[in-house]
Amino acid sequence: MDAQVYRDAELIYNYHQVGLPLAPADAIFCLCSLDTRVARRAAQLWLDGLAPHLIFSGDSGKLTEGLFDKPEAEHFAEIAQGMGVPADRILVEPRATNTGENVRFTYALLGERGMAPQSLILVQKPYMERRTYATFKKQWPDAATRFTVTSPRYGFAEYPDADNPRELVTSIMVGDLVRIREYPARGFQIEQDIPDSVWEAGQRLIAAGFDKHLP
Repeated sequence: MDAQVYRDAELIYNYHQVGLPLAPADAIFCLCSLDTRVARRAAQLWLDGLAPHLIFSGDSGKLTEGLFDKPEAEHFAEIAQGMGVPADRILVEPRATNTGENVRFTYALLGERGMAPQSLILVQKPYMERRTYATFKKQWPDAATRFTVTSPRYGFAEYPDADNPRELVTSIMVGDLVRIREYPARGFQIEQDIPDSVWEAGQRLIAAGFDKHLP
């Protein structure tokens, strides 16, 4: 990346993180994806004693189709068990293919199990924190549920790896920035303020070719 593209991408990456504090909760809710570091972050939070239950939600999306030999949630659950989380403390929702379905399908699963958590720790990729927050505020049926959002602790310089190359991450981030602006009108999430500098950075990245994941 040239210097301007990098600065624009880093600005958007930082904007997507909401920086909410962590506190003990009734359950840890991990939204699954191609990034297995999210599974490890969620499992470590459970091992640290932050909640008694660990939930994984996700089937396969555009980025994970064919990547795993099972739904994302089942793959992530295996990672958590490998780290020492007992299977009887894990709930798996293996059908969701987008963030809204993560919310709705997991709420329904918890209802079937007779569970009504009053607080949740949501675990997501770093550049998906804000959209996860905005979606949950809009679509989680119980408005009294308290929640925070966290992710693996990486800055933009450290985050990319073999499965999450910088160019792919940048295109996804730009697409999510557009979704943050457009989705409230479609009833998918609450409004979020987008500073002019962030929006302009996104428009420059689209013009530079980072337009593969626009809505």
